[in-house]
Amino acid sequence: MYYSEDLIERVRSGNDIVDVISSYVKLKKMGTTYFGLCPFHNEKSPSFSVTPSKQMYYCFGCGEGGNVISFIMRYENYSFLEATKMLADRAGIDLPQAEYSEEDRRRTEIRETLLEINKKAAVYFHHQLMSEKGETGRKYFENRGLNQETIKHFGLGYSNKMSDDLYRYMKSQGYTDEVLKESGLFSFSEKGTYDKFWNRVMFPILDLNSKVIGFGGRVLGEGEPKYLNSPETKIFEKSRNLYGMNFARLSRKPYLLICEGYMDVIALHRAGFTNAVAALGTAFTSQHAMLIKRYVDEVVLTFDSDGAGKKAALRAIPILKQVGVSIRVLDMVPYKDPDEFIKNLGAEEYQKRIDNAISYFIFETRMMREEYDFNNPDAKAAFYEKVAKKLLEFPDELKRNVYVDAVAKEFQIPVDSLGRKVKTLALNYKGSQSSTPYDDGSSTMENREMKQKRPKGEDGVKQAQKLLLTWMVEDNNIYQKVRHLISEDDFIDPFYHNVAKLLFEQFEAGDNNPAKILNRFTQEEDHKKAAEIFNTSLTEGLSHNEMEKALNEMVLKVKKNSLDYRFKNASDFTELQKILEEQKKLSKIQISL
Repeated sequence: MYYSEDLIERVRSGNDIVDVISSYVKLKKMGTTYFGLCPFHNEKSPSFSVTPSKQMYYCFGCGEGGNVISFIMRYENYSFLEATKMLADRAGIDLPQAEYSEEDRRRTEIRETLLEINKKAAVYFHHQLMSEKGETGRKYFENRGLNQETIKHFGLGYSNKMSDDLYRYMKSQGYTDEVLKESGLFSFSEKGTYDKFWNRVMFPILDLNSKVIGFGGRVLGEGEPKYLNSPETKIFEKSRNLYGMNFARLSRKPYLLICEGYMDVIALHRAGFTNAVAALGTAFTSQHAMLIKRYVDEVVLTFDSDGAGKKAALRAIPILKQVGVSIRVLDMVPYKDPDEFIKNLGAEEYQKRIDNAISYFIFETRMMREEYDFNNPDAKAAFYEKVAKKLLEFPDELKRNVYVDAVAKEFQIPVDSLGRKVKTLALNYKGSQSSTPYDDGSSTMENREMKQKRPKGEDGVKQAQKLLLTWMVEDNNIYQKVRHLISEDDFIDPFYHNVAKLLFEQFEAGDNNPAKILNRFTQEEDHKKAAEIFNTSLTEGLSHNEMEKALNEMVLKVKKNSLDYRFKNASDFTELQKILEEQKKLSKIQISL
């Protein structure tokens, strides 16, 4: 039997949405709403809102929204039942055994099958590495200083030179082409089916629960690309996973080491630094940062010491700052990466470099310094000016003064002169837009929805149905004003009709709980559509007369469309006469707020 609506509502109401989402996203309260960086797309200004009164979240940037159950579904890639079970456990609620709906069953089955395929592939690659065919792969790992214990710990493997070896193996295990396409491990074309990975040493990518969700492969010998990663699948998203995080999250150290590649992570773990992680062949993202924030409040960047590594660090710093993580940067000169450094100087020396890692701010200013010729007085003065402006990033005066001292010492600038310059700039800057992440455009957050364009393909009538529902959710008094004119049957669009039916039932019962209504929408697309209705504020900035005029126009449009639809589908003359009488009354509709 399925979970009852009452039980689902008990689970939902037993998990405060702000508390739950705060464990994933750093939120800042603005009025009655909380805002943060959206965990579902990259952004610099926070457009992700969480409304406690509605127990709903909504992103004005990408349109993701829902209640606490749908957040867990989206973030953890869970089915509706899986998310409900997790939240029930969190709230200490015992759930009976429940049967899966057809959609939930299909979704769960494909996830489990893909995890099964990836696990078998990992075992297969590891077996290949340890067989006679894997001699080339073993020599590569041996040359990199890896022993059997490390190879086993990370599940390392080898894909041989046969371009369809894994495919033939999976077919022998009974998997269909349809599901193998979903795995991302194979390329299908008119010419045939080929393994994505061949002639490569293999690095299984594990999720937080140590389940294999994808692979990275390094080519042996000549070939491009040098490193190849699994494409995104139903179980693998590069921007939300970090290599080694399944081990690093169990480390007792209060910080994480962030490096660039698989071998850097493995080298650090071998040396005892089990808190090392790396991005998966993609740029560092806000989702990566928020995943890190769940476990630690500090990171040490250990990117390569070459130009590309420095640029990568500069790109990662603002992303990490936005989620409130403290950042230091490790200097590995004269060596390029952690693997090379540890082989030459050892783990103790590397720990010393960690202990002496500099603040991200000093690192950024050092990078700025390289752009200026200090033999040129004008260039030197321009650098000092830029540094002084950069110090305004610290809104707290005490913290800013600490960095004034540090920067003055670093670049031999008279501390009093730098301090005066910063104070002058701060006074001139007062009242202008703050440079802190949460003030970067978020002060107009409440008005963003007023600027959003109508979605493509959504005609005027559907838009009117949607907006009318939105206004009623936002202000229950509007429902009281229109209830004698509009019924749920006037919402002709099937989706909006369903929402209206549920909403009107709540209103008549003296309730207004849109988060509860969302329990009824278990499909992701329906969640998004309903969440948009329940979270989009459309009355902000409108005068009383403008609201009244807009409401009358919406009601008229919805009612006229409903009557036209009924007229076209009328089954007898009596019904037609009744519809004609109602149509005559349309011109007399006048709603006063």
